[in-house]
Amino acid sequence: MWLSNSSIGRKVVMSVTGIALVLFLTFHMAMNLVALFSEDAYNMICEFLGANWYALVATAGLAALFVIHIIYAFWLTMQNRAARGSERYAVNVKPKSVEWASQNMLVLGIVVIAGLALHFANFWYKMQFAEIIGVHDLGAFGPTDGAAYIKETFGNPVFTVLYLIWLAALWFHLTHGFWSALQTLGWSNKIWFERWKTIGNIYSTLVVLGFAAVVVIYFVKSLACGAC
Repeated sequence: MWLSNSSIGRKVVMSVTGIALVLFLTFHMAMNLVALFSEDAYNMICEFLGANWYALVATAGLAALFVIHIIYAFWLTMQNRAARGSERYAVNVKPKSVEWASQNMLVLGIVVIAGLALHFANFWYKMQFAEIIGVHDLGAFGPTDGAAYIKETFGNPVFTVLYLIWLAALWFHLTHGFWSALQTLGWSNKIWFERWKTIGNIYSTLVVLGFAAVVVIYFVKSLACGAC
């Protein structure tokens, strides 16, 4: 099959799955921002998603996209290393046009996966998974009390730092992946190449800042409450 047997096909799969995951991150970020304005409204969203059939279908679809994206990422990385052979051990100067993120996408991807695992343990396991198996005491709060889990998680300075590190890695990953995906799909030329890079940088920054705002504000709130 062309999408798996050719290097270009594998890059197309990486691009399409990557764009789909970026759209999900945008939705998830917007959902999290609701907690800053109304915790009740945020919990209503959590309850609406919960373990309903449409949420489960969406979760399964996202999981499939993520797994495919990771498998193809490793596949392409191993293919590129095999193609370079012993040349990768030679000492050479990286051209200035080669971004740091593009040289370290595999490492950044591993950090993103580790952060996602932490996120699953702190939120998904205690919320949607708890509803799926019908055991509502996997966490300290009910499975629909997402605001309480945000307070608990980001009231812990260790988790706060780990999440910010994760978000920094995610930013580097997104800024490179955004324009790279569009370039692979043929939506970039000499004129639009720099434009897409700028748009990607701005878009990725807004998404990551949205997530970071929730982390930092809830951590500051926990310090304020502790000082009371």
